[in-house]
Amino acid sequence: MEKTTKENTVATIDSTTSHLRENPFQIARQQLRLVGQTFNIDPNLITVLQECKKAVEVAIPIRMDDGSIRSFQGFRVQHNVARGPSKGGIRYHPDVTLDEVKALSMWMTWKCALMGIPFGGAKGGVICDPKQMSVRELEGMTRRYTSEIITLIGPEKDIPAPDVGTSPREMAWIFDTYSMNKGHSVLGVVTGKPLTVGGSLGRLEATSRGGLYCLLEALKKMDTTPVGQRAAIQGFGNVGSFLAQFLHEEGALVVAISDSGGGIYNPKGIDIPAAIAFKQETGHLRGFRGAEAITNEELILLDCDILAPCALEQVITADNAAKVRAKVIVEGANGPTTPAADDILEDMGVLILPDVLANAGGVVVSYFEWVQGLQEYFWKEDEVNGKLRDIVCKAFEETWALRAQRQTSMRMAAYGLAVMRVAEATTTRGLYP
Repeated sequence: MEKTTKENTVATIDSTTSHLRENPFQIARQQLRLVGQTFNIDPNLITVLQECKKAVEVAIPIRMDDGSIRSFQGFRVQHNVARGPSKGGIRYHPDVTLDEVKALSMWMTWKCALMGIPFGGAKGGVICDPKQMSVRELEGMTRRYTSEIITLIGPEKDIPAPDVGTSPREMAWIFDTYSMNKGHSVLGVVTGKPLTVGGSLGRLEATSRGGLYCLLEALKKMDTTPVGQRAAIQGFGNVGSFLAQFLHEEGALVVAISDSGGGIYNPKGIDIPAAIAFKQETGHLRGFRGAEAITNEELILLDCDILAPCALEQVITADNAAKVRAKVIVEGANGPTTPAADDILEDMGVLILPDVLANAGGVVVSYFEWVQGLQEYFWKEDEVNGKLRDIVCKAFEETWALRAQRQTSMRMAAYGLAVMRVAEATTTRGLYP
């Protein structure tokens, strides 16, 4: 849709056809209602928890490099603040929708509660294709988006972080924009920042490292180790690339990796350090020597021991779940498995390490960064990783124990623990006014 004025062409960027097959917010609410029934949680509390506290939609007009003006659409959603300020990433992607952001904010609430950290859930998103934008355009859009949501965020209110399509660079722009408006540096306003402006050691790898710790604990329960295990990893951004590196270092055979442009496969194992270098040099995985090209859809169905979907939601659905051959699924992405697919995989005996457990390492170290920023005292990397391991492994053990006690799935046990904690905090605080 375009509007013409005397001076400029103003293009409003609308949402493209989404990759989402089901409404993610409806899935999140469905999961919550099922948890409520399974764990006998007061239906009145479920009524409260299934709604988002606040959802804001903003227009983000910026001048593009060609002189035209485009208005992007952005969102910020706060799901719950019963246990503390809300926390959650900002996503830049062409398929972002308000309901997707709502679902992600709800999942963040459960993730923080499961990890035992004093945050509620939030999420943000902008409908754009960051790969098609210059650095100057991205900076302008990020700063204007920050200005539009500046009354919502803050170290005591809502703390953003990176997500799909964003990185420490964007967090630095948000930090600077917010600080310039406040008149002084506010280190705690955002996490995932570069180390030079108050970031935390270990934050960049934290999501993947948390997923690794979860997987190692699960393999122990299965009386095995990662050595020789065949792993397929969908998504080769921050989460997928570090997870591939860590598994490679642990002795696993990473037989397949992929990015948004497709994947590569070698049943004897891929040289992960070389693949990371190739991706950094070329920006893609196409043409990497020593491996054959596959699609993202084919990667999900490969014969492997460990499958790690680390890209977008809903890649394992009722249509393909029965063809999945992995024994363990590590959900590096949020919501990669639909409820119908969950049921199929459980019946097949596949162990699913759910998103709220397997990819919570990022928010745990974001919490550490927030604490360090407020104190203006920073920790050594081994301290960060050690504290991360303690928290993730404790959450895993609690989830595993509840799974055995209730004879249920890891997902239901993880969600049950989380929702009961948020429900308890809500009851303790009471209903205002």
